[in-house]
Amino acid sequence: MLNFSGVFSQDSISSQLRNLDFENINASIVIVPESGKVQGEVVYQFEVLNQVDSVYLDAQKMEFSEVKVNGKSIPTNNTGNVLWLKTKLKPSEANEIRLSYSAKPQQAMYFINWDVPEKIPASRQVWTQGQGKNSSNWIPVIDNLNEKAVYDLSIDFKKDYEVISNGELASVETLNDSVSRWNFQMQKPMSSYLLAVAAGKFQKEELKSASGVPMELYLEEDEDSLREPSYRYSKEIFDFLEDEIGVPYPWQNYKQVPVQDFLYAGMENTGATIFSRALLTDEVGFKDRNYVNVNAHELAHQWFGNLVTQEAEEHHWLHEGFATYYALLAEKEIFGDNYYYWKLYESAERLKELSDTGKGEVLMRKGGSSLTYYQKGAWALHILREKVGDEAFKTAVRNYLELYAYQNVNTDNFIAEVERASGQDLSGFIADWLKQTAFQGTDALNSLKQSEFIRNYLDIAALRESLLEQKSDLLRNALQKPVNDYIGQEVVFQLAGETSTEAFQLYKLAFQSENIFVRQAIALSMDEIPQQLKPDYESLLHDESWLTIEAALTNLWMQFPQENTRYLHETRGLIGFTDRNLRILWLTLNLATPAFEPEKQQENYMELSGYTAPHFPFEVRKNAFGYLFQINAFSDENLRNLMEATQHHNNQFRSFSRELLSELLKNPDYRRQLEMLNANLPEQERLYLLEKLES
Repeated sequence: MLNFSGVFSQDSISSQLRNLDFENINASIVIVPESGKVQGEVVYQFEVLNQVDSVYLDAQKMEFSEVKVNGKSIPTNNTGNVLWLKTKLKPSEANEIRLSYSAKPQQAMYFINWDVPEKIPASRQVWTQGQGKNSSNWIPVIDNLNEKAVYDLSIDFKKDYEVISNGELASVETLNDSVSRWNFQMQKPMSSYLLAVAAGKFQKEELKSASGVPMELYLEEDEDSLREPSYRYSKEIFDFLEDEIGVPYPWQNYKQVPVQDFLYAGMENTGATIFSRALLTDEVGFKDRNYVNVNAHELAHQWFGNLVTQEAEEHHWLHEGFATYYALLAEKEIFGDNYYYWKLYESAERLKELSDTGKGEVLMRKGGSSLTYYQKGAWALHILREKVGDEAFKTAVRNYLELYAYQNVNTDNFIAEVERASGQDLSGFIADWLKQTAFQGTDALNSLKQSEFIRNYLDIAALRESLLEQKSDLLRNALQKPVNDYIGQEVVFQLAGETSTEAFQLYKLAFQSENIFVRQAIALSMDEIPQQLKPDYESLLHDESWLTIEAALTNLWMQFPQENTRYLHETRGLIGFTDRNLRILWLTLNLATPAFEPEKQQENYMELSGYTAPHFPFEVRKNAFGYLFQINAFSDENLRNLMEATQHHNNQFRSFSRELLSELLKNPDYRRQLEMLNANLPEQERLYLLEKLES
């Protein structure tokens, strides 16, 4: 093996960006999902700006069978995460690297359910996540955000599946009876973390924006009933953002695809957003949780992050703050001013709490929290717009995007455009909002109070410590129809624990409000259901809200055991969200109600137990594990499934599973079960369990 460690230093890595400009990257990739492997041939076209004696590509645990520079084989050093090419190149425009590689990605490309037997119906998918995970796990690239290139991908995959990637789908070729090739072409450069591939049994709906941009909305074949509520307002969001931002959508088309067990809510890959299937919803669930905010957030990133990209981490708010702010503006257009100010109020409360405890963060920093980059960033833009005015703000944003299109940016670039458009000195704004750890609570409150709704809400919220008899008239007035969503909820929360006749009368008004969120607040906050309000509370089982029904069923079942059979009859067959929250709750309550259909208890247990299986979405599995823990009913198979979950690629689910395992190990019976199972577990799971048993 050639050793170039003396030649290649960290300085040579950082200097490559100054010396080379990668312009086009053409990759032909074969994905073999059953084995979790990818192989391909890649051609890199680049310009040499200054003489170099080496070139590097990020490449995580890859094998290379051929590497040529300008047609000549050259010596290389594969470190396991970087491929070094020993080649002297003088300043020149047309240069080419050509290589063949293979890899078995451990992250960044995920293979979902390909080890599940064919007879089991399951979502079999492949999808990628570059940001935070490095696309160089599945394709040799430069992982640095400052290296932008035009990518054209050809992807070979199983014939009966749909493949989605960046750019325009130029053609689909049938290679043989089992494999097709999808050819994608891009026109403009982007950073490698925005590369995307998604493959699955998808069907698409095609739309066009008002400006003529093609839009493709994907769902799996059996999810068509979720299409309209899940993708509701997609075209309206697109049209609004194009108009509000003032710069045409900068890519050829826009695709959105939901996938199972995604790492985050969504990811703004260039022209191809991948998002969590958990955000899909039906008509009832839309009121409780929906895709609208994530939809708008990821679309806003197509300008803020993809078109103009941060040059360093301390400018990350230029991505997330902008996307959060513009998503909120889109929601304001859809849901109204009250919604907009309520969301600002909620985030201000969180930011002020963090600030008051000495944990506030500077917005321009490395390693900031999501709350800082997203919410404090959005607040900074909200305040800035108020300070300079709509016209100057929109002019500055437009000039900023046009001047730095397809380039990298920093905060000074943006501020300079705002100062130019407004004629204002923004040094005070920079000091208070970009470089100050403390959240500017007074400025935020003054801004919020421009909303009459917020002023009215704060008047009611100020009554929290008052005795009920002192505030009942004000609460009663707040519950007169039409009841404001947020003020009505605040009234209900202030009634929690009250048992007087006056409180019951106010509860009656809340029940009669016909406001889904006010009634939901009752379901979530009434710990003990008074007999006088029992019929009203039971009516919550028929509300158009999966969250309300879940809370109401749980509380009624616990507090009125003599009525359990009726409650189970009334809610039979309800599924709830995509995580099957109501179905799994119903099965659990069924098993805990021996008098209800005893002949079906085993069947119902098998269904509940089955939801822990690895082919189900992790949100479903999490619910099933949680309820099995509550009723102390883990089988050997459930424990095996839990051990598999402790190694899951989704960090949230993996952490949950590991914490649950720690709890189970406190139970001597489960500890013995796990000790007996350990020898036959896969090695990674076996070693992890052994470590936990010995700790």
